[in-house]
Amino acid sequence: MFNPKRKRIIGGDKMTSTKNGRYQKKIKLSKANRRTRWAPVWVVLKKMGKGKKVHPSAVTHVKRHWRRTKLKIKPRRMNKNYLG
Repeated sequence: MFNPKRKRIIGGDKMTSTKNGRYQKKIKLSKANRRTRWAPVWVVLKKMGKGKKVHPSAVTHVKRHWRRTKLKIKPRRMNKNYLG
């Protein structure tokens, strides 16, 4: 198993390498984004019927808001903007 936090020595200099780290994060974010999309109109009509007025988000399996429920993914490292 590849450990993305492992330090690799390339050309004699130490260099931190996260080979697939950011890619995996993008995959997780895009998957979570796909799960919270609204259902298509035809799905709502098929499930609820023609006369029922329901919001398309009521049919989706995962209900998540960006501010309310977090995905537990680490934020990127930021440089310190202060001296001292």
